[in-house]
Parts: sequence; structure tokens; C-alpha cells
Amino acid sequence: MADAKKTASKAAEKGKGFMKEFKEFALKGNVMDMAVGVLIGGAFSGIVTALTGDFINPLIASIGGAEIAGSIRLPWVNYEGLDAEQIKALSLDYGHFLTTIINFLIMALIIFLLMKGINKLMSLGKKKEEEEAAAAPAPEPSKEEVLLTEIRDLLAAQNGGKAPEAKQKK
Repeated sequence: MADAKKTASKAAEKGKGFMKEFKEFALKGNVMDMAVGVLIGGAFSGIVTALTGDFINPLIASIGGAEIAGSIRLPWVNYEGLDAEQIKALSLDYGHFLTTIINFLIMALIIFLLMKGINKLMSLGKKKEEEEAAAAPAPEPSKEEVLLTEIRDLLAAQNGGKAPEAKQKK
């Protein structure tokens, strides 16, 4: 009976520790920043999809003379007597695939440019810190250090340039 109580209390402590650890993790600034980034990324994805569907696809269709939203009928499927929705379900829709690839490439390019800009800003901040650290003069030694250095130099001069040896007690 006592073992069961100990096990239960240990489990309760682990549960409290887990919840405390999760709370610390969830409320860190990085997690909140990431959540905001995901939400903005989702909204931005809609913008890129609209750009691709409404501008890029018609441009490709007008230049190449082909419809980007096309599909390929499979040769082994009998399409007779099927309505348009069933035909679409039994065909390879390459247009949607191409549109998704174009969306991905646009998003990847934008993320690359954003990260490049952020890294540039971060490096500028680090360069300023390094310049400030390099420009800062070395701190002057304390009065005790100066006095001890003078004593060491005087003892070395008395011993003919050799460092004084420590006397050992016998």
C-alpha cells in the first residue's frame, strides 16, 4: 500500500514537472515568434496562390499556347458515358501539379530573400559589437597589480635578472 502511494506521488510530481516544463517552452519568445510566422506564412501562401492562378498561369498559357490547367486522359480507361467530374477524377491533372510547383518556387525564393536580409541585419549588429569591443581599451591594472609588478621587477633586478626562488620550510 505504501509503495502504491509513493508511486502515485512520484507520478504526480512528474506530471507537475512536465506541465511546468511545457509552460516554460510554450511561453518562450521563440515559440511565439514561430507561431506568428506560421500564421503569416499561411496568409502569404494564399497571396502566392492567387498570384500564380490569376497572373502567372494565364501568362504561361498565352506564351506557350497551352492551357496550364490541362489533364492527360489515361489510355487504358474507357471514358465513354462518364460525366466531366468522373473524367477529371480518372485523369492525370498536370496543371494543378505545375501550379503547385510554381507556388513552391515563389515561396522558396521569397523565404530565401527574407533569410538573406535577416542574416545581413544580424551580421551588421555583430560587426558593431565587435568594433566596439575592439575599440574599447584594455582596462588599466589595479594599484595592487602595479605595485606587485614593480616589486617583482625589483627582485628580479637584485637577483641578476633571475626570478626569485620561493623559500621552502624544512
